[in-house]
Amino acid sequence: MKQKILRLFLLTFLSIPATAQKRVSVNSPDRRLQVDVIIADSIRFQLAHDSERILSSGAIAMKLGNGKTFGIKSQFKQAKTITVKQDIPAHFYKRNSISDDYSELTLEFKEDFKLIFRLYNEGMAYRFVSTGEKDFIVNEELAAFGFPKDYKAYIPYVKTKETTLEGQYFNSFENTYAYSHLSKMNSGKLAFSPLVVELESGKKVCLAEADLQSYPGMYLFNPTGGTILEANFATYPKSTTQGGHNQLQHIVTSRQPYLAKSKAGTKFPWRIAIVTTSDKALADNDMVYKLAESSRLKDVSWIKPGKVAWEWWNNWGLSKVDFVSGVNTETYKAYIDFAAKNRIEYVILDEGWAVNLKASLFEVVPEINLKELIAYGKTKNVDIILWAGYYAFERDLEKVCKHYSQLGIKGFKIDFMDRDDQDMVDFHYRAAEKAAKYKLLVDFHGTYKPTGLNRTFPNVINYEAVNGLEQMKWTGSEMDMVTYDVTMPFIRMIAGPVDYTQGAMRNATKRSHRGINDEPMSQGTRCRQLAEYVVFESPLNMLCDSPDNYAKEQECTDFISAIPTVWDNTIVLNGEIGQYITTVRKKGSTWYLGALTNWEARKLDLDLSFLGSGDYVAEIFQDGINANRIATDYKKERVAIPADRKLSINMAQGGGFAMKIFKK
Repeated sequence: MKQKILRLFLLTFLSIPATAQKRVSVNSPDRRLQVDVIIADSIRFQLAHDSERILSSGAIAMKLGNGKTFGIKSQFKQAKTITVKQDIPAHFYKRNSISDDYSELTLEFKEDFKLIFRLYNEGMAYRFVSTGEKDFIVNEELAAFGFPKDYKAYIPYVKTKETTLEGQYFNSFENTYAYSHLSKMNSGKLAFSPLVVELESGKKVCLAEADLQSYPGMYLFNPTGGTILEANFATYPKSTTQGGHNQLQHIVTSRQPYLAKSKAGTKFPWRIAIVTTSDKALADNDMVYKLAESSRLKDVSWIKPGKVAWEWWNNWGLSKVDFVSGVNTETYKAYIDFAAKNRIEYVILDEGWAVNLKASLFEVVPEINLKELIAYGKTKNVDIILWAGYYAFERDLEKVCKHYSQLGIKGFKIDFMDRDDQDMVDFHYRAAEKAAKYKLLVDFHGTYKPTGLNRTFPNVINYEAVNGLEQMKWTGSEMDMVTYDVTMPFIRMIAGPVDYTQGAMRNATKRSHRGINDEPMSQGTRCRQLAEYVVFESPLNMLCDSPDNYAKEQECTDFISAIPTVWDNTIVLNGEIGQYITTVRKKGSTWYLGALTNWEARKLDLDLSFLGSGDYVAEIFQDGINANRIATDYKKERVAIPADRKLSINMAQGGGFAMKIFKK
């Protein structure tokens, strides 16, 4: 890592009375963003872009259990401003190195806290830091984000029938986006971040958070009907009971009147406002990763990203075999054979391998011989990942990790947390740390969005918190996945990777799609499914369909199985939220390009000048001439990349385009 401190500026004000208003400012390195922090009886900020005010805060503060506060009638001591320019390494990410350039303003107060503002060219972030020597309770955090006009926003409401805020804290963090004016938001509904607000002249602001440690996650809601989004947090659980899905969850039955029990010196989460002038910049933003704590793991050489042959989505779908397919050793050997044939690194044993309703990972169903499967996989160079319900994993955390690591299991897909209060956030860090101790990967499902844990513990290889392809098993046209697919990369993927689980070989148009559990299908074309392996960031990437269907479509299977899951570089060439996106990613000397459109057939003119000099050829998968009616229709061809690096592509309704580019 290289780091150069370019400037250090110190302003000192000793015990200034809180009523004497002070204004301290800091600019982004390119000076297009400026934040003005106003310190009086409360602390507020105003954020401007190109001298246009785009965001104003309410009072930002933390109310503590000892009667003290951070930010209300606080006595200002001094301000420090530094400018930092450095490169940071990234593990198992969309690029292997990140430029981390920012200006940072640190405000110190007599009441044992600091308030830090950090300005990047692409956005602003702030956080509170405790500087005292005693532990304390956080009763409440005040945070409100006010916009100067009644703009429209893309709002991921909590998906639940519960109407109380308490009821909404229990959710899977999966939903599509409502698109409405801020003033028209449902005043009784919580939304989770990231959340994007659409300003004028193409500008957008994305509200998010990073480095969430031992503290509840931030929801956003609009209880007043104006243009202010208020932060909301689940309080600390007082009592819980085992229950929920197959007795694998902790259901909160009562809560404490406070948010968190905090240690002296706590660094609270970053509150982020990403600011862009183009949608494609939203889809290629690194702020959450940059603001997270650096890796705690000295050795990451054992962490192996890759692809997974997955059985749950296709309902263990095998035909032309001499056994009943399902949760049994014979079926999983068939999946291992499929993975080996196609150079797929992992097979997952999803829910069903452990005895149901026991909430124990040490009681394996009699139909599964786990040791035999692990040994068989090793002969085929295929490793195994196990699904685990949260309660079963948590209750025996160290024993589970130690036992299955010794058996040869390589990781866990942990599911059904469905909360982000402090207690549950702490669990994620404990799980990541214990798994790393025993060299195990972790894929968190049924959980809140990533906030940088994948940087702090790079063995946390993937996250769900996405309205993924599993939804297609039980929904029809009422679920518009095609539009979601070209919306989510600009919003949810800002937070980090997604376990969307693409790869369907049964593909349907808007008219022909329907939900079928045993033989599920995707909305949109075959080429859309191929392109999603490039557009969606996913270091541990599922092949969701059955070995039978992949064998019938070997040409597509070969293309999918060769696509890397981590990258040396990523460029978003173009895109508009809810309309289309084109992403290119590089691994070694090879580039992959993926493009998606909504339900509108689309022609895009691409600039491939990123390739530089040299002669390149491309393997192209494009929607067939009849793909508007027959979603499986596609055309594969090999073409030379033009010397002027200009290329036009066409996509059908709900279509996609996938391309592998390499030198002659």
